[in-house]
Amino acid sequence: MNRPVPTQSDSPPRRQPKSTFWRSLTVALGGAATVLRTERNAQIESLIALIAVALGLWLGISRSEWAVIFTLIALVLGLEMVNTAIEAAVDLAHPALHPLAKKAKDSAAGAVVVAAIASVAVGLVIFLPRLWLVVSNLL
Repeated sequence: MNRPVPTQSDSPPRRQPKSTFWRSLTVALGGAATVLRTERNAQIESLIALIAVALGLWLGISRSEWAVIFTLIALVLGLEMVNTAIEAAVDLAHPALHPLAKKAKDSAAGAVVVAAIASVAVGLVIFLPRLWLVVSNLL
């Protein structure tokens, strides 16, 4: 007795290989590295983040302050990456100037600026009193 050959719709769904997570992680980290390597603003923001970490180590900030600093660093750099993705997608979809393309790109850039300004304000709240103590002890 001949059995019918199962068609693609009759066969059970194929399981994804277990390494999908690791491949996705590798691709995502590669995307982050590309942004950090190619985008001037991301490089500047990374330098400021390194300065904030160095200041935090030097001034001995608390664990909760570290949590805030690292959260804001991730927020600013993450928004910079989203901004880069939006700009690239808009340029691909509509290379010519268009008011809606400008609005999308400017809004994404504005999100980065808002986070950066908030980060500077928080940095001043955390670091300024400690820096003031260091400077006043030197004088």
